[in-house]
Amino acid sequence: MDILDMDALAQSAAIEAGELSAADLMQATLARITAVNGTVNAVVALRDADVLMQEARAADAAPRKGWLHGIPMAIKDLANVAGLTTSSGSPLLADMVAPKDDLIVSRLRAAGALIIGKTNTSEFGLGSHTFNPVYGATTNPYDATRSAGGSSGGAAAALAARILSVADGSDMMGSLRNPAGWNNVYGMRPSWGDVPAEPAREMFLHQLATLGPMARSPADLAALLDTMTGADPRHPHGQSPADTLPQIDMPPGRRRIGWLGDWGGALPFEPGILAGSEAALAQFSDLGHQVETLAPPFPADAMWDSWITLRSFSVATGLAEIYLNPQTRGALKEAAQWEIGRGLAMDAMTVHRASEVRSDWFRSAADLFDRLDVLVLPSAQVWPFDVTLTHPVQIAGQVMDTYHRWMQVVVPASLIGLPVVNIPAGFGENGLPLGLQLIGRRGSDAQLLQLAQQWHGATDWPQKRPPVI
Repeated sequence: MDILDMDALAQSAAIEAGELSAADLMQATLARITAVNGTVNAVVALRDADVLMQEARAADAAPRKGWLHGIPMAIKDLANVAGLTTSSGSPLLADMVAPKDDLIVSRLRAAGALIIGKTNTSEFGLGSHTFNPVYGATTNPYDATRSAGGSSGGAAAALAARILSVADGSDMMGSLRNPAGWNNVYGMRPSWGDVPAEPAREMFLHQLATLGPMARSPADLAALLDTMTGADPRHPHGQSPADTLPQIDMPPGRRRIGWLGDWGGALPFEPGILAGSEAALAQFSDLGHQVETLAPPFPADAMWDSWITLRSFSVATGLAEIYLNPQTRGALKEAAQWEIGRGLAMDAMTVHRASEVRSDWFRSAADLFDRLDVLVLPSAQVWPFDVTLTHPVQIAGQVMDTYHRWMQVVVPASLIGLPVVNIPAGFGENGLPLGLQLIGRRGSDAQLLQLAQQWHGATDWPQKRPPVI
């Protein structure tokens, strides 16, 4: 097997055993970037090749730091890496060099990762399509005319294209799930609070976004998740959950799986997505799990209204300074200006009422998990679309009333901080990848990964059908 086809844990074991050097892996990675990154545009702000080779040779000569020792990684361009620009896809920040690593980056370095650059993202992480005026669009390795999803589209495309074996990402509205589904890889949104955010700005009010791992196997997801998790004394919500990798190969037992489909007709889907999802669910039945179709457990419109209120409130608090400055507002894309404007116009009681609905949904979901182990939804409502579009404007004849309505399917988990693993679920007749969200109750991350590992053993879609670039 080519070393770039190997999972990260396999690369790590080979380096530890002396069967592979960090220098050889770095050289192969740089060659792969030269060969394919011009097509997919997944890795940006790439560091100097000679410096990276020096760091790889130094890693070969140094004591082993951790399981990522000598493994090349590129960090999503929303996080700070000392000495690299953090553009967040915005021309306003294109020249802003980070003075230090964010917490998540320091944890990856402590485990031995070699940071080669950044992965591309949508502007300020807004929208599930990776394009921005600084670096351009990231394309799908399975069809370079299509979107790679977003906002962790660069990470997902780099994994699929065999540039990286493991990657970080972040997820507010599907950013670790939609791109993973569209690139035939795994992505995980952990239970909210397990992976502490950078301890900066306000740290109590906003519980929508989280950092998380992406990989080509559930075991790699677990290994990276264990590196990312753990309480930080400067962060009020962090916790130290049990390690998931040691449990990854435990038999999941007979899981009770609830299929939510189109939420009783509330969610439109492009043709083929629901049928492909149901075919994958039949495979879960073949693996011995109990699968049942559920009636809508909560009003979709109430959930959506709660979501867009809390999301706009959150986005506005982060970008208000840019928006309120007449000299910089025009540099924000239209969707960002709309989102921030909504958030700034809200009063406190509007936000409170939205959070009351969120609380109602959390209680309803808790009742569901009294009799079910896993809820399942598709990872997106459309197939990867034309990379030149900003976002889909209609699905199956239904007009999308916001720039992100086409991703409503990810809201049930995001709104209440549930853990989700995106699993590759096969391909449509169009040859494009399909993903499924496996959703669990808070704290069930290890159990979800066990189920994903069983699925991976039965299917292994990332290796069975890699892209042809």
